[in-house]
Amino acid sequence: QVQLVESGGGLVQAGGSLRLSCAASGDTICISTMGWYRQAPAKERELVAAITSGGSTNYADSVKGRFTISRDNAKNTLYLQMNSLKPEDTAVYYCNAKTTGVVAYCRGRNYWGQGTQVTVSS
Repeated sequence: QVQLVESGGGLVQAGGSLRLSCAASGDTICISTMGWYRQAPAKERELVAAITSGGSTNYADSVKGRFTISRDNAKNTLYLQMNSLKPEDTAVYYCNAKTTGVVAYCRGRNYWGQGTQVTVSS
């Protein structure tokens, strides 16, 4: 089992910055890929950024050059540095962790945090 707790959301003006954190606990050794998703009102949940255990990253086109995803495996923490925020970034941001079933001890599962609200005013 993996538990994820997000923090760092809030209200910020357009052009400002926020740093989201996601603290993972439980069977953290089983985690392979972690990522951030977001869901705006009346919209589908979308992938914002993802990072593998090896450090490879992937970003949605809408956030490239503005957001940076990183992880500290020793601290079991995922981060999302968000710069140059736009009103269209307003959404609930969710931390995601995927565990691998390759290692016998670990089960392949998908875990979600409770979400943290990010609101960007114009």
